[in-house]
Order: sequence, then structure tokens, then C-alpha cells
Amino acid sequence: MCSIMGYCGKGADLSRFKEGFIETISRGPDDSRIIVTKNGILGFHRLSIMGLTNSGMQPFQLGESFVVCNGEIYGFQKIKDKLSEKYTFKSNSDCEILLPMYSEYGTDMFKMLDAEFACIIYDGEKDKYIAARDPIGIRPLYYGYDENGIIIFASEPKNLVSLTDKIMPFPPGHFYDGEKFVCYCDIAKTEKYSDDGLDEIFKNIHNKLTDGVKKRLIADAKVGFLLSGGLDSSLVCSIAAKNSNKPIKTFAIGMSEDAIDLKYAKEVADYIKSDHTEVIITKDDVLSSLDTVIKLLGTYDITTIRASMGMYLLCRAIHEQTDIRVLLTGEISDELFGYKYTDFAPSAEAFQRESEKRIRELHMYDVLRADRCISVNSLEARVPFGDLDFVKYVMKINPELKLNKYNKGKYLLRRAFEGDYLPESILYREKAAFSDAVGHSMVDYLKEYAENFYTDEEYETKRKQYTHAQPFTKESLLYREIFEKYYPNQSEMIVDFWMPNKEWEGCNVNDPSARVLSNYGDSGK
Repeated sequence: MCSIMGYCGKGADLSRFKEGFIETISRGPDDSRIIVTKNGILGFHRLSIMGLTNSGMQPFQLGESFVVCNGEIYGFQKIKDKLSEKYTFKSNSDCEILLPMYSEYGTDMFKMLDAEFACIIYDGEKDKYIAARDPIGIRPLYYGYDENGIIIFASEPKNLVSLTDKIMPFPPGHFYDGEKFVCYCDIAKTEKYSDDGLDEIFKNIHNKLTDGVKKRLIADAKVGFLLSGGLDSSLVCSIAAKNSNKPIKTFAIGMSEDAIDLKYAKEVADYIKSDHTEVIITKDDVLSSLDTVIKLLGTYDITTIRASMGMYLLCRAIHEQTDIRVLLTGEISDELFGYKYTDFAPSAEAFQRESEKRIRELHMYDVLRADRCISVNSLEARVPFGDLDFVKYVMKINPELKLNKYNKGKYLLRRAFEGDYLPESILYREKAAFSDAVGHSMVDYLKEYAENFYTDEEYETKRKQYTHAQPFTKESLLYREIFEKYYPNQSEMIVDFWMPNKEWEGCNVNDPSARVLSNYGDSGK
């Protein structure tokens, strides 16, 4: 990962800018640079992934214009080759193509990018700032206005806490044109469903996901893989193993007493012959990390925090014990193919609407979790299920085919990878949520801790002081109070709690864990 920040106007206090920017030095510990433009400030913390020499350091400059970007641009070499007819490049960095692209295509460039990115451009000729974010929001970007009405952009909310009264996420798939936010890609929206038959669908899912994994294996730094033993991460690892000329490095985590997924992760690792590492954690590890995790996340959402406990501790171990810099993960599959709770969708149209909603909100939940847990440990996340071509295709599949009519969730994805990718016991294994799969005891410890933290009277009194996303359990109140300690009055950064759709029969539950759903079945075994 890297960290970017921009104060987009005159009158900036450089010392205050530096104080805010230093908060995300762990995103880019290799080098840092702050420049003062003729109308503002740009900052960049670098984690070297592509183009490891000093020539790849940002901000990049072209004439009087500058850019800072936290991103990976896939297939950039083809664009670079075309631009090289007119522009001279000084590095092997993928992000160096951005200013020449902006010079040639203006803001039309953003829809041309196959990328996970967030960037800030200072247009020296027009003396204005442009900013943009990828269509899913895999790379973070936030904004706020200072007391003079000047807009400030930054990779994380913690950069902005002291600089603005209200911090909001930069909307994915949008660019800021100097005055307003403009949508260049609503990746969740489908105008017309594909008329592909099942065999064609299986083939396209297979090929597009495989391509998404392969392009994310390209890095000048070392690559590793998070392996939970569930379907999604196991598929990513298996595809990668088939496309690597040496054993890939996989990592799994579990509680000391009841880790559900460690045995499945080991089964997958043995099958694909990966170099596998297990990390075991305890109750003390979890509870002592809670404050840290909520601070690094910038959320009070129950699901996100629970799932982040294991992910943060695993990534911390990878950072401390290895020289890996890039991690591939299995996020976004659920939002495309369905959760346990989408089995309760009353119709295909309702399934599709829910999928669209979840894809649009991912940047506040699972994608946020992966970014923060990985980046705070000076690593970079890459998300193959978030490949733009793959997401666009899966969203166009008729939702009638994605409903669980097969007595097996995510049937289309499973069927697409039948063969020698995974043992059938893994390929068709029931889903367990990551926070539960680390060990049911982990969530139980967190709930017990919160239960003992407040009396019933304290809980009722304290939760009512919050009007937005009001806490509804002692656990959610505990998380909210820790969140407010670090991000006071910034709850609107997160739209609400990530919960099953309460309007659907069977989904009006008071806990986000799939364990409370009637169809959980064998998922936790």
C-alpha cells in the first residue's frame, strides 16, 4: 500500500498537514515526500511494489502538473507503450502513466483504467485539483473541508481528524473535477442481463477469475496469500499455485481452542503444495488488540471488527516474520454470488438489488477491513474477486441462476472450478463466516467482554445518546465508544451496520453472524 494526501487550495498550514499525514506512515514506510504546489500541498508515503528504484517515487511531475496515487494499474505496459511515442518515462512504476494519460484524455482516463486505485492530480495549467477512486473502492480515499471551505483528500480518516469537522468516504467509481463528484462507473448497475447459457457462464467465471488472479501475481516485491480454508481464498490460492513456477506461500490463523478453518486450510495447502504457515491466537491476543483494531479500522461495525481481529493478527505476524509485501485475499465473492442470508431472498430481483447495494457499500465494510488490516502492517492487498471485468460479468448473470436452487450456495462459482483445483470436500463445503471460522470462541469472548463491561442500565442510557447507527447490543455499544474516542462525531463515514436484510423473512436477527440463521447448518464444522 501507499498513502496519499492533498490540501487543494491556498492557505494550508504545512505543520498541521504533516501532523495529519504522519498518521498513515505504516502504509508507506519506505519513503515519504511532501511538495507545496502553487496552490496547495500533496503528500506521498511509499510502499515499494512496482518500480522499486528511487525513480518510482511520487509525486510524479509533468510540466507544472503533479500526481500522487495509491494503486496498481493492471496492463499498464500496453498504455505506456502507446504513450511512449509522445512522452518520456523515467521509471518502471505503473502510476507514472497517469499524468500523460490525463494530458491526453482528461477525466475520460479513469474509465480506461483496469486498476485498484485512488489518486489526486494537480493540474498546473488549469490550477485545479482532480481526484478519483476505483469503481469498487478497493483503495481508500476520504475527504473533508477545512474552516475555509478548502477540500482535503487523504487515504484514511485518521489523516483528517484534526483538519475537518466532517469526514466522508470518497464515492467509488467517481472523480472530483474541482467542483463536484462525477460518476464515471457504477459497476453494480446492470442495464441488461446476459443471455449466456450455464456452460458459457461456467467457462467465463473460470476464465475471468483466473485472469484476475494471474494479473495480480505480477509484482517486483514478494507475494503471499491469505488462506482461510473457505471456498473463496482457497480458489485464489489454487489458481495462483497453478500459475506459479514454485510453491506459493499461504497463511492461516485460528484460535488456540476451537479453530474451525485451520484443518481445512491445511487440507488445501497440502493439495496445492503451498509453503504453509499457521498462526495460533488466544483470548488475550484478541481482547488486548480490540482498541488497536478499531482505531486502525475507523469503524464501529460489528461484522467488520469481528472479522478484523484474526486478519489483523495474521497480517501482523506476516509483517514481523517474513519479507512478503503483497497479499492476495478472497473478499467480494459473497457480494457477487450470495451469503448464507441471501438464501432467504424472496425473488431474483430482490437478490440482485441486494447484491447491487452490497457492492456499492463494500468500501465501508469487507474491503475496508482488508485494506486496513493489511496496510497497517506495511503490506499491500490485492483482491482478485474485485477484478473489474469479472465483477461486471457476474453482475450481468441473470439473478435467477444465482439463487440457491441447487441446495448449495455459490453453486455457479463452485461448478466453474470443478476438476483438479480443490478437493471436492473443500469445493462444496458449506460457508463459515471468517470471524466464526477463526473459532467460535473468538466472537463469544468479545460478546462476553462487552456483556460484563456495562450494566443493563448503563447500556440503555449510553446507547441512546447516539442517533445515527444506534448501538443495539452491548457489544455494538462498546465498539461505538472506542470508535468515538478516535473519530469523534464521525459515525456517518459508515452508513449503518452490515447486517442481513431485516425485511426478508428469516433475516430479522440481532447479530450479524450467520450462526444465528436457521440455514447455518454444517457451516461451523
